[in-house]
Amino acid sequence: MANSKYEYVKAYERHMTLLPSTFIVVRIDGRGFHRLSRKYEFEKPNDSRALELMNASAVAVMNELPDVSMAYGVSDEYRFEADCHINNLYNTAFWSLVLKGELTEIQAEENLRGTVSSDKNEILFSKFGINYNNEPERFKKGTIVYRNYENEHGNESQPLDTTSSKDHKVTSKTQREKERKRKQKAQITVDNVDIIKDTFWDGKPWLLL
Repeated sequence: MANSKYEYVKAYERHMTLLPSTFIVVRIDGRGFHRLSRKYEFEKPNDSRALELMNASAVAVMNELPDVSMAYGVSDEYRFEADCHINNLYNTAFWSLVLKGELTEIQAEENLRGTVSSDKNEILFSKFGINYNNEPERFKKGTIVYRNYENEHGNESQPLDTTSSKDHKVTSKTQREKERKRKQKAQITVDNVDIIKDTFWDGKPWLLL
């Protein structure tokens, strides 16, 4: 980029300092997924092989980076969001109209324009006999990958707190190293559950520390 017509991009660079004890969210979007899905003939709207590959990639990242506490995968990306159900319901109705209803993609889009969730559910059930509630959970809810801590009695326990609740001073290097090793030993769990409700978070308080 140096000494090229793109050097002006450097003017937009900003040096940022991360605040201590704050969450960092990284969104990793798929690149060239349309070409990839055509090459391997992925099933629409969801392909189990592709999802399993993405989940394996997320687990590999968490094994490599102990400080990553959780990851959330939906569609062709890993991120943290709440619209998996909405997107998947639309995609399920859209591709049913195209693949089973023999509509063009433009016609399917026109059929779904202005519809709400109940309308899409009705289209799926009345035209194709599909009960959306019976679709696999990983399609409807996405995939959550997180570190699962258990104590010697087999009960879930939270990781070591690396800050003091009283004065917020950073703990010693030895304590931080101990915590890093504990994270590495934690079981990485892959699950398909509702992360919108409090039940998931109440049972895993260490994810919000």
